[in-house]
Amino acid sequence: MARTKPLSDKVLTIRLPEKDLKHLETYCIEQGKTKTEVIRVLIQNLKLSQES
Repeated sequence: MARTKPLSDKVLTIRLPEKDLKHLETYCIEQGKTKTEVIRVLIQNLKLSQES
């Protein structure tokens, strides 16, 4: 089967309380997005101190 998404450079593993994971999964279902998509957008929107 052909790969449709670009190969990622890194893999991140995190530990979450069960309630946080359920919250994330529910949000993803409602928005029609994957957990990776949601977390990537959150990270990209983090404001860095030098960005003022």
